[in-house]
Amino acid sequence: MAHQDLIRRAEAAGISASYLDWRKKRVQVPPETLTALIDAIGSPGGDPPQACEGTGMLPRLPRSRSFGLTVQLYSVRSRQSWGHGDLADLADLAAWSARELGAGFIVINPLHAGEPATPLSDSPYLPMTRRYVSPLYLRIEDIPEFARLDPESRRRIEQLAGPLRAASRTADLIDRDRVWAAKRQALELIHGVARTSERERTYRAYAEREGAELATWATWCALAEQHGADWRLWPAGLRDPGQAVPPGTSAGLTRRAEFHAWLQWLLDEQRASAQARALAAGMTFGVIGDLAVGAHPGGADAWAHQALIVPGVTVGAPPDGFNQRGQDWAQPPWHPHRLAEAGGRPLADLFAAALRHSGGLRVDHVMGLMRLWWIPAGMPPAAGAYVRYDHRMMVGAMTAEAARAGAVAIGEDLGTVDQWIRRYLASQHVLGTSMLWFARQRDGSPLPPEQWRRACMATVGTHDVPPVTGFVTGDQVAARARLGLLADPAAEGEAAKLALSRWTDMLVAQGLLATDREPSPDLYTVALYGFLARTRALLVGVSLADAVGDRRTQNVPGTATEYPNWRVPLCDAEGNAVLLDDLPSVGLLREVVRAVSAA
Repeated sequence: MAHQDLIRRAEAAGISASYLDWRKKRVQVPPETLTALIDAIGSPGGDPPQACEGTGMLPRLPRSRSFGLTVQLYSVRSRQSWGHGDLADLADLAAWSARELGAGFIVINPLHAGEPATPLSDSPYLPMTRRYVSPLYLRIEDIPEFARLDPESRRRIEQLAGPLRAASRTADLIDRDRVWAAKRQALELIHGVARTSERERTYRAYAEREGAELATWATWCALAEQHGADWRLWPAGLRDPGQAVPPGTSAGLTRRAEFHAWLQWLLDEQRASAQARALAAGMTFGVIGDLAVGAHPGGADAWAHQALIVPGVTVGAPPDGFNQRGQDWAQPPWHPHRLAEAGGRPLADLFAAALRHSGGLRVDHVMGLMRLWWIPAGMPPAAGAYVRYDHRMMVGAMTAEAARAGAVAIGEDLGTVDQWIRRYLASQHVLGTSMLWFARQRDGSPLPPEQWRRACMATVGTHDVPPVTGFVTGDQVAARARLGLLADPAAEGEAAKLALSRWTDMLVAQGLLATDREPSPDLYTVALYGFLARTRALLVGVSLADAVGDRRTQNVPGTATEYPNWRVPLCDAEGNAVLLDDLPSVGLLREVVRAVSAA
């Protein structure tokens, strides 16, 4: 009886006492998990709030098939970038792929800002804020005030840039600390240049538009430079953003906050320029951004919105076929009741900021707008439970802002997803994401192209799995086995061989592979993208890593320091760096594009 009472209390709080796993088996949530989450979420109190459900406007949908590149921007360097892809590289890649390849869009990783001082975290999916952009993506030489520097300052900046430009030509791992140390010195020199009256008016207009959110972010950055990038470890008087900067604050702190606000203005300008160049070159949508699930618990968003997040809990994912121990993303969740009491406005503001200067937005783990996997502190990922959100309010916030921006909305809905979630998103003009490696029938065989859904962006893989070359050679199993992420590596290896064999049979049956020889990784890559072209998907995403023959995955879920996640530069199959400048001569890229364009 006591256990049944616990279940009733959990369900009343929006916590599911059981769930279907990836094998379609019913799993009961442990009592200790339910108890911990009930304590964390508390009681809603009073009547349920009247939630905002958006404006009734729906996001833009394609009227015809379009394809585009999907890239991890930091990994795509040019001869001019400082060891890390930047917004000028994005503009160049978008314009070139539109003119020369016929691409209608370019999908990028989250550009969210991290720590203001080294050491910097590498993951774009665990930022300090989701509203603002990392200054690592600034092209220093494109800042108008750069042209007004004195000769000595310009020489100093060239000295800073030289070693990093040289690093871009190598396959060495991306070193964000080194890049930011150099860029920050350059930016501080440029910040000292007086702005023209017109530039000053433009800056002030930007700061006024952003208002309190920009001031809070800039203040957090200034304080984080002094006290570290985790506000939970700051002196007690600084942990409340309303009291952190009292009257009479030092001029030094004010100047540092202004510096960080100025950086965001520059980033806003360069983002706008990238989108303008993409559209001018003929793209239908231009740049499609990416919104992470959440932010770091010690970061600026968590500091600014303490009343809206749940301490003592992180979000992640239950065990599935690819990550059999589950995942913990180390991010605190929105409090469902308090967010509803605010009418979902903080979430709508976040979507609006993400859609500025973008033709679309990919929302990572879009199921989190309906329910999120909560993990109590100290428990393993598999011991979590799903917590429900007001999906009409959450999805309505996304669709309303996308509609206002005239943008396309894409939800990353891979993994264990109830069918009602996909149906509801589709009814709201939110495209899904279909990944080839996971597109299977009930018997495990590949899903025929005519059975793929239309309202989606189709891809071969994601940043969490190896490129095609790595998949064909078995790296996706070998790497995870080496890192201890598989319960039964031998069985997983056999399953991967069977899956690859089934895909080979499908490609042969479709006339995309010959039967008289073993296909090379390049031929396999072209065949897989030819298969995507035969599906019904409205959008087809071509991974740039696939199209240059790269082998290594960008991220291995379930690892931290064991693998160089998010630090792998774009390389070819032999491990040689591939620069943006080299792309016109990459034959595989052209063949993949021809295969995608064939249908």
